[in-house]
Amino acid sequence: MSGFFDLQQGTVTVKPRVLTALPVYNEATHVAQVLREVQKFADDVLVVNDGSSDGTDDVLVSIPGIRVVTHGTNRGYGAALKTAFCYAVRNNYDVVVTIDCDGQHEPSLIPELAAAVYPDDGEPLDIVSGSRYLKSFDGDTPPPEDRRRVNVEVTRYLNEELKLNLTDTFCGFKAYRTHALENLNITELGYAMPLQLWVQASQLGMRIEEFPVPLIYLDEERSFGGSLDDSERRLRYYYEVMNRELHAPTDAKVTTNSGPTLCDETGQYE
Repeated sequence: MSGFFDLQQGTVTVKPRVLTALPVYNEATHVAQVLREVQKFADDVLVVNDGSSDGTDDVLVSIPGIRVVTHGTNRGYGAALKTAFCYAVRNNYDVVVTIDCDGQHEPSLIPELAAAVYPDDGEPLDIVSGSRYLKSFDGDTPPPEDRRRVNVEVTRYLNEELKLNLTDTFCGFKAYRTHALENLNITELGYAMPLQLWVQASQLGMRIEEFPVPLIYLDEERSFGGSLDDSERRLRYYYEVMNRELHAPTDAKVTTNSGPTLCDETGQYE
């Protein structure tokens, strides 16, 4: 981490380097507005354009002060997050904050979320996970019934299996201690990637805390794509990923002694 000297206190204060990353797929309508807000609260902004075909790339070119990594084809939400993680690792960031591009998250909370990784009065946290159900905020909007039901069921299952105490397993607004990500072995590249991450984080003994964020749903008809728009199929897919990871052979799981496993040997993340 970088540091600066405080003349009044005569001490060196450590200031973590923070990357704010947005996975983006076909967001030409929203991305410029979201990025304008994000840039008010974040210095280093990365956009992972996951093979968009709606002109998102043209919009991104017109926005100054951001960094863009583009997937040639649509690889999936998990793949975009993995690219962001690898970018943060390879570029020596201390914290990476992830925020979705659909207007569901408040960019003004980015500094607080990032700061929570390195609290003043305790050990660093590995994951600070936004939760839309930890507390109520004025102006909260109710989620679509099927999405809330799926979230509740998946959260309950992971809590039971991993002895966690989560309230929201799917919120994309998170802050990660970058060094802690290096031992993850992310292979699930779709929407269930966060579930694989939760299992591995628990197995690694990562320090996890939730952080209350507002509940905002601007587009209740937003599509997951294809068959995953059916909530029962989506739930089956989530269970398949969770159970596969929970019951993976020991030699296929992450270890703290095996060295970095998140990115491939060449360090490619594009």
